Amino acid sequence: MFIVYDSLTGNVARFVSRLDFKKEKVSPKLEVSQPYFLVTYTTGFGEVPESTQEFLHRNHSNLLGVASSGNRNWGQLFGKSADIISLQYNVPILCKFELSGTYNDTERFTQEVNKIVQFHSKVDRVKQ
Repeated sequence: MFIVYDSLTGNVARFVSRLDFKKEKVSPKLEVSQPYFLVTYTTGFGEVPESTQEFLHRNHSNLLGVASSGNRNWGQLFGKSADIISLQYNVPILCKFELSGTYNDTERFTQEVNKIVQFHSKVDRVKQ
């Protein structure tokens, strides 16, 4: 499975570095033509980073799910970018994690990715 991530301070980069998936960082010219999962951060007062928004504008059609980092000090705004992206693109939130996450966060993320991949594999078999 393919992971696309956006990281400003390195927290998200550290999180995805612990995952056993192919991954690529958001860049202005990145085009993704395969199913993927997005891991991003929350900025400002619970906002989606501009770089993530621009990437999704061009690449939302293959998005299968989203996860976001944040800081629990922000209360209800913790990981809010995942909520916004989930609603905007009708995809599930895989997890929210604080800073660069814990071992349990990466395990939960991997489990959620695997569930979605299995579901899509079953759907594809039924379509055939």
